[in-house]
Amino acid sequence: MIRCLAIDDESLALDLLEDNIRKVPFLELVKKCRSAFEAIEMLRQEKIDLIFLDIQMPDVSGIQFLKSLTKKPPVIFTTAFEKYALEGYELDVIDYLLKPFSFERFLKGVNKAQEYLNLTEKSGLPASVEGTNGASNYLFVKTDYKLVKIDVKEIVYIEGLKDYIKIYMTTAERPVITLLTMKAMEEKLSPREFVRVHRSYIIAIHQVQFIQRNTVHIGNKEIPVSEHYKDNLYKIINKTKMME
Repeated sequence: MIRCLAIDDESLALDLLEDNIRKVPFLELVKKCRSAFEAIEMLRQEKIDLIFLDIQMPDVSGIQFLKSLTKKPPVIFTTAFEKYALEGYELDVIDYLLKPFSFERFLKGVNKAQEYLNLTEKSGLPASVEGTNGASNYLFVKTDYKLVKIDVKEIVYIEGLKDYIKIYMTTAERPVITLLTMKAMEEKLSPREFVRVHRSYIIAIHQVQFIQRNTVHIGNKEIPVSEHYKDNLYKIINKTKMME
């Protein structure tokens, strides 16, 4: 049974969520909350497996609330505003339901949540997978309904494609593709070992062969360096040279 928390400042929206949740045998509604403050108190008191979270709420928005949590249960955003979709993916939410959504669309979202929770349970991982910030030698990413273990030392570079990224590694013929933003991936990696050189590229410093003008060469790959990221790249390279 997946224990759910519904957070929305509109009573009608909460009632619709409650009705949808009750139709799904593997969902249990623990509480309906009208504000982020009420939700924080419930998270302290109860074990919550999944949160349905509205974005636009008074005082504290859904995004502000989510960013404030140190341990985040899986979240499905429910909102009337499509403009928040990208930020939702940057926060690594399970799904994004645009109001008014049908029961079929709701069911698709909770099925994704169930699959994710089943995967984390089988792998022994907490449902909330935090960024490593270089503290660990590996990380887990979701791809093809699996949690794939990535050895950080094997990462050569990462390429961003809208809401997806490709992780290229020394030990794999093909990249690992996962639904994650470049910003979220940056937060999972050590800034001493990886650097963003372009809005679409993060590189492993130790894999760099040489830098020529505005291009980094890694193996046969030429990766562009944008002006926005150039200063930080050379700053990190200079620090690396000093440590040698």
